Amino acid sequence: MQITDTKTETLRFAVGETTLGAVLVAESERGVAAILLGDNQGRLTRDLRDAFPAARLVDDQAALTETLAKAVALVDAPHLGTDLALDLRGSPLELAVWAALRAIPPGETRTYGAIAKTLPTPATAQEVGAACAANRVAVAVPCHRVVKADGSISGYRWGVPRKRRLINMEGVA
Repeated sequence: MQITDTKTETLRFAVGETTLGAVLVAESERGVAAILLGDNQGRLTRDLRDAFPAARLVDDQAALTETLAKAVALVDAPHLGTDLALDLRGSPLELAVWAALRAIPPGETRTYGAIAKTLPTPATAQEVGAACAANRVAVAVPCHRVVKADGSISGYRWGVPRKRRLINMEGVA
């Protein structure tokens, strides 16, 4: 007799194309748990498995048509925002950083250090950078709006060229 763990979470996912390459959107019962950017579906699916190793992943293109369309629209026009319900998962510090990022208006940037100073708990610029790197919800949690103290563009989980394009798409110099 096989025992099934009824607590295993199911994440449904779908893959599409944006002006920045492939996008994978994964949804839990609570909302979008991941928007991943990359160059191919196979790599994005592996990234999803790595991010949620205990989840049961179900490729569900048909059921996620609307969610995928909203994710593609967000990536293609990040300044317009989205009404996607998000299922953000992280430490209290990460959640605080991600809330601060979501408060940055489209077309503007902030430095890692400036964000650290706005948080409800003490944090360093490096900790803000680590929270950005841990973000699994590309563009909806706009870590692309964070720059170095000198205003230059640095690391981005989905590649510096994508970060630069997102910033340019929002009209930031």
